[in-house]
Amino acid sequence: MSSFIIRRLIYMVPTILVLSIVVFVIIQLPPGDWLTSYVAGMRAAGDEVSPERIDILRERYGFDQPMHVKYFKWITGIFRGDFGFSFSWNKPVGELIWSRMGLTLLVSISTLIFTWIVSFAIGLYSATHQYSIGDYLATFIGFIGLATPNFMLALILMYLSFEFFGYSISGLFSYEYANAPWSIAKLIDLLKHLWIPIIVSGTAGTAGLIRILRANLLDELGKPYVVTAKTKGVSNLKILFKYPVRIALIPFISTVGWTFASLISGSVITAIVLNLPTAGPMLLQALKTQDMYLAGSFIFFLSILTVIGTLVSDILLAIVDPRIRYK
Repeated sequence: MSSFIIRRLIYMVPTILVLSIVVFVIIQLPPGDWLTSYVAGMRAAGDEVSPERIDILRERYGFDQPMHVKYFKWITGIFRGDFGFSFSWNKPVGELIWSRMGLTLLVSISTLIFTWIVSFAIGLYSATHQYSIGDYLATFIGFIGLATPNFMLALILMYLSFEFFGYSISGLFSYEYANAPWSIAKLIDLLKHLWIPIIVSGTAGTAGLIRILRANLLDELGKPYVVTAKTKGVSNLKILFKYPVRIALIPFISTVGWTFASLISGSVITAIVLNLPTAGPMLLQALKTQDMYLAGSFIFFLSILTVIGTLVSDILLAIVDPRIRYK
């Protein structure tokens, strides 16, 4: 196991380097750049920008340099902790990323915990009580959850809340606490708003994992080793958690690879609908305005998290499933 982890860590270095190149090239592929979008916006507002000023801005922000020069400056800056400068926000990229990271992680990790706990409990009950009323109810709710987009559920909850209670559930803070310094009152206000994005963002994932856990667990419970254990008098609870549950948990663990990245990006459309101050809307805005350093840093960060998540997932799979062996 230790040699496997060491090899994977060594492989991660060239993988991340190649990912940085791919990310930067993809960001550069669309025609034009941030300056092109900026000039187009100025002209649409009726402000004419002279070619001389465009040339000055292009030279000032380095848009006239070759791609490989811009990439080298960007990647070497990242090693020093400098992620570049955001043109649209007129701030350092690192400052922008970390300003959204705390609330993003809070919402995403809370959603992940909610999804895993609820789906594990319902999936376990549904599999061990096959064709019962509870099983049919869980199946029905699961299909509804899979069929309803998260942003649609957000719109429905927002409408019902405002129509019947006169209360807006958008955002993570009330108006009076949005820009206020942190305090006990602001923390309580945050907790009052937090349950809405958790339920909205976690519904589809919970429904999907319930169906997967139920199917895998039913498949394991019907295998000969389970039947043999029962005939030898082993208790149902001990049989259930000895092997079947461990094998059925593989889908939960195998999703860690992309889950780490989703902790940061989140559900962008849902975050926009609920007006959440998380990283997803900022990434979307950076892509729309071709803010290459901000968008590139976000995507590169998500790529690194995916690589790390894949490593963690493989290690956990080797621990949970005794049939997996690494040499």
